[in-house]
Amino acid sequence: MTPRTSLLVLLGATLAAGCGAEPSSSGTRLGLDVLIDRAVADELGAFQVVVLPEGQSRVCAELQRTCLNQQVKADEPLLLQGPDGKKARALRFEAGLSGGAGGSQELAVDIPVGRDYVVIIEALSRSSPPRFLGSSCNYLESVSASRNDALIAAPITLTGGECDPTFAP
Repeated sequence: MTPRTSLLVLLGATLAAGCGAEPSSSGTRLGLDVLIDRAVADELGAFQVVVLPEGQSRVCAELQRTCLNQQVKADEPLLLQGPDGKKARALRFEAGLSGGAGGSQELAVDIPVGRDYVVIIEALSRSSPPRFLGSSCNYLESVSASRNDALIAAPITLTGGECDPTFAP
């Protein structure tokens, strides 16, 4: 077995306040349900997923104030792998919400097996360069090589900002 486990992240953006359906927790699937304010739906261009080690030592409110790349060292985020095999410290997924106002999107992310992580999901604008719209901060106790319980993500906190959230390759 490899030192990494593939986690399927189900990104359900409900574009309205409230709770989505409870995500599945079978096998190595990691369900992730994200809430997005309908005011940013037209501006939303992509989601960026970043995982940091030493999660319990971090304060989510601080991490969500502005672009994460301005708050952490370039080599601090864990190396992730997307469904296309691309490896990066920040994986970006174009927003392609299906289902109208209660849309959802499936993302596959390979996160290293380990303990005490924080998962940050940043909402990025369609503009070029992208603009930070807000983020969700989620503590992840552990990632197993076999079975992982679902992670229900905190709602995306809309803060907006003029910073470019792009991480250097």
